[in-house]
Amino acid sequence: MKKNRVFIACDTTNISKIEKIIKETQTSKLKIGYKFGLELLNSKYGRKFISKLKNKILFGDYKISDIPNTCASTIKAVKDLKFSYITIHIGCGLEALKTAKKVSGKCKLVGVTTLTSLNDKSLKQIGYNMSVKNLVYKQAKIASKAKLDAIVCSPHEIKIVKKVFNKEIITPGIRLNMNLNDQKRVMTPKESFYNGSDWIVIGRPITKGNIKKNIQSLINHLNQWLKV
Repeated sequence: MKKNRVFIACDTTNISKIEKIIKETQTSKLKIGYKFGLELLNSKYGRKFISKLKNKILFGDYKISDIPNTCASTIKAVKDLKFSYITIHIGCGLEALKTAKKVSGKCKLVGVTTLTSLNDKSLKQIGYNMSVKNLVYKQAKIASKAKLDAIVCSPHEIKIVKKVFNKEIITPGIRLNMNLNDQKRVMTPKESFYNGSDWIVIGRPITKGNIKKNIQSLINHLNQWLKV
């Protein structure tokens, strides 16, 4: 049976905490990867720590957003870290995405659509005169034209993304108990997989509190879905 694929968001600069997260999320029941955000990637010891990780699926959530040449140069600069996935904002534009894709090599280039902390009201505040779903649909079409390897979108947009993008879909905004925190467009893990997600990204519901207990709760939650 194909294992559910889960990226654990290691959203901290505390190396000891991350080592504990990695150790206590080891399981044969799920395919686990580890996502590192800007706080660790830009920290004093982040690069050194990541460079020492072996035999792990690593996700560099750089959310690159710049002109074409700088996007490509950034990807070249971190190739030594052996990331399996690196994110780039689709809002960089088609030319930047294509330029970045040319130098990404074996690393999968992941297009970021609209952040899960935003909703229709938020988009209007920053100058977009369209809904989240319409914007994400347009972004997915651009990602497809650029031949990106994957897309990040909220679980609410999976179905519309699939209309124009046929590669991997990675979904953050995952909550076991629907506690929103700073996210606005969220779903449970089983809902996200049911809608067609290839990977889910989950952080605080796993890393806050008893990590072993939390990862088992996730496994139990997904097992209930599989039995339906």
